[in-house]
Amino acid sequence: MTKAAVLSILVAVVLLALCVSADAQQPKKLPLIGFLIASSPSPVAARLEAFRQALRELGYVEGKNIVIEYRWAEGKVDRLPDLAAQLIGLKVDIILSTGPQSTRAAKEATSTIPIVMGFDNDPVSNGFVASLARPGGNITGLSTLAPEISGKQLELLKEIVPRLSRLAVFGTSTQPGNAQALKEIELAAGTLEVKLQFLDVLAPTDIETAFGAARRARAGAGLVLNSPVFNSQRTLITDLAAKNRLPTTYWATEFVEAGGLMTYSVSFTDLFRRAATYVDKILKGAKPADLPVEQPKKFEFIINLKAAKQINLPIPPNVLVRADRVIK
Repeated sequence: MTKAAVLSILVAVVLLALCVSADAQQPKKLPLIGFLIASSPSPVAARLEAFRQALRELGYVEGKNIVIEYRWAEGKVDRLPDLAAQLIGLKVDIILSTGPQSTRAAKEATSTIPIVMGFDNDPVSNGFVASLARPGGNITGLSTLAPEISGKQLELLKEIVPRLSRLAVFGTSTQPGNAQALKEIELAAGTLEVKLQFLDVLAPTDIETAFGAARRARAGAGLVLNSPVFNSQRTLITDLAAKNRLPTTYWATEFVEAGGLMTYSVSFTDLFRRAATYVDKILKGAKPADLPVEQPKKFEFIINLKAAKQINLPIPPNVLVRADRVIK
């Protein structure tokens, strides 16, 4: 072998070594998860911590082998499209949506980046997936679809307020899933001989007006449905329920922790804990289209005795003993 050939080989080896060394020094891109959240931080703090804890149990440590970017709409759902665009601009690997509005904004922004629903009340009817078993697109995750919930909420209210004949239902007509929930409440109300008064709350300024309408109609109890308007105004709503001496059940635990009377609902912390497994599977190569949407497995019945005492409402022992948690 000539000296020139040997020299060429040595040069090639050196260049290869330099390339390998440069590649080794390049920082590895960490998986980037985008959280798209319709509310402010406090209402969903427990859910986000459940998600992070589940990630840690799966071996993911924020800042070390995974990064999470949060975008908060602060209850202003019209901000969600811009926030979704921001996450896409960051080239996130996965978007985790925290409710129907967030999912819709993410869906309209991308058809390629995987989207994991932290929860959705009816992802098929909302057009997010083709079916629960075979989502078929870039969206999968958790569903709160459980038709018995609304009926159970009214049934428990009837046990606590035996003479209940008129129920004020506080909802937002534009909120995905509210129409279906109302149908389920109507079915239960017919069986329990309770008349319904639906009060449409489209903005925070409508909340006090709605409670005034319930008072004038002499509602005997209230039921608060899922809405970002309510989620960002939990203290106001629970205060108005107490001021109007209106026994009220709420769609999520956070309202009872803020001073509300009771809730019978899906365990949202459990759903967000399970959402971490979707993230893990997708990061390891699974496609959302092939990951079935899972339904709720865990439910919570929580009573706040402080709130009951505030409106002088006795809670029957046979109801109290069935509570998963009692706030004293």
